[in-house]
Amino acid sequence: MTSGATHDTRHATPDELCYNPVEITMAKTKTQFVCQQCGRTSPRQMGRCPQCGEYNTMVEVVVAETKAAERRRSGAPLSVPQRLTDVSVDAEPRLTFPLEEFSRVLGGGIVPGSLVLVGGDPGIGKSTILLQVSALIAEKAGPVLYVSGEESPRQIKMRADRMGVETPELFLVTETDLDAILDHVEAVKPRLLVVDSIQTTYLSELTSAAGSVSQVRECAARLQALAKSGGVSVFLIGHVTKEGTLAGPRVLEHIVDTVLYLEGDRYQSYRLLRCVKNRFGATAEVGVFEMRGTGMIEVPNPSEAFLADRVVNAPGSAIAVTMEGTRPLLVELQGLTSPTAFGNPRRTPNGVDFNRLLLVTAVLTKRAGVPLGDQDVFVNVIGGLKIGEPAADLAIAAALASSGRDRPVVADLVMIGEIGLSGELRAVSQLTARLKEAAKLGFKKAIVPKTLRPGEPYPDGIEIIPARSIREALDSALIKSAGG
Repeated sequence: MTSGATHDTRHATPDELCYNPVEITMAKTKTQFVCQQCGRTSPRQMGRCPQCGEYNTMVEVVVAETKAAERRRSGAPLSVPQRLTDVSVDAEPRLTFPLEEFSRVLGGGIVPGSLVLVGGDPGIGKSTILLQVSALIAEKAGPVLYVSGEESPRQIKMRADRMGVETPELFLVTETDLDAILDHVEAVKPRLLVVDSIQTTYLSELTSAAGSVSQVRECAARLQALAKSGGVSVFLIGHVTKEGTLAGPRVLEHIVDTVLYLEGDRYQSYRLLRCVKNRFGATAEVGVFEMRGTGMIEVPNPSEAFLADRVVNAPGSAIAVTMEGTRPLLVELQGLTSPTAFGNPRRTPNGVDFNRLLLVTAVLTKRAGVPLGDQDVFVNVIGGLKIGEPAADLAIAAALASSGRDRPVVADLVMIGEIGLSGELRAVSQLTARLKEAAKLGFKKAIVPKTLRPGEPYPDGIEIIPARSIREALDSALIKSAGG
């Protein structure tokens, strides 16, 4: 040992061994509380969400740094702006398939690279119709990957055998891990990907359970990136809440390109595929199907199907022409009035808005001389349909007045018009299309609002009866009694 070398032979104390600020520094886990109903975030727990008002919905989740945040922190650009004039609008043609009702609701077919969300009540037929669409696309366009997180391939095969689906280009897999699903997509390279359902899919890097706000949002964002970058069309099946809205955060509907709802009374055979959002076509379009053991069967003329069991000259029945998107539909509205056995008469709608029924009954009592203050009132739309537009007001009023006065409505008559609080009839949109549909089905007369402004030309083959008020319309609609 050299004489110049010195060594510290003193032993380190326990405090000195523990204190090392460089070695003990570690990344701090960041958490936040997310509402499972509306997606609002908060740095602390709350018993009641201040945005949606629901109780006990704030769940703690771990906030993980995304890849975009890593690139931003490293200084790498996330995207490159380009001039509007340099953007190419050349796009692949839509994927068409021989299910015209479905294709029309989408705007003419499936757009490559689109993300479509399909919601509906349990057992309404979401998996059935998407399996049917998957088989048709596989036969015509190429491989299709159907991912199920709720059913085994054997169960899907049993449904496919019942529907007569037999194509080698349709691939089935039971998987809920999104990373594994993306690996399957890379291997199969499908034209169409179906995920059943988005609430069962999860990312392993997130600590929250499948179906939570963070899981649903991140999984949908990853699938959106897959669709836009790879040109794969993606269909997501979504659960709905007891209120009939899609479960999960509202941002899910903003992420996707198209939102479809499969509706219908589960005790009826008819199903309506309704479009409420579509970036590639018209919204509010409706396709009509009939649920059978062999799958969803198209109903090319739904008006004729809804009127098939109509009893002619029965009091309390009237025909309305409602618009579902760009399609006019003729539906039968039935009304029934009965003396109430209670202090407060009941108002029971089925298929029409409750507030519209209250308005119509009040106008009938005040302006048309139909006393309903001591009557229970029931209104039903035949076929399990739901009518939301006010153009059916006149038909509702005629059905109730027909039941109250025990006088049937003219058999070959349709009624179109919105009722105002003064008892006047107001004009409705697309009157010519409604009248053409009525004439095509054999109706000879139509009561429409008499407006001062010039309207569209009326079609031939149907007699137009203009009316300014509900009293005039009822005088023309109801068959005169034997006593005059």
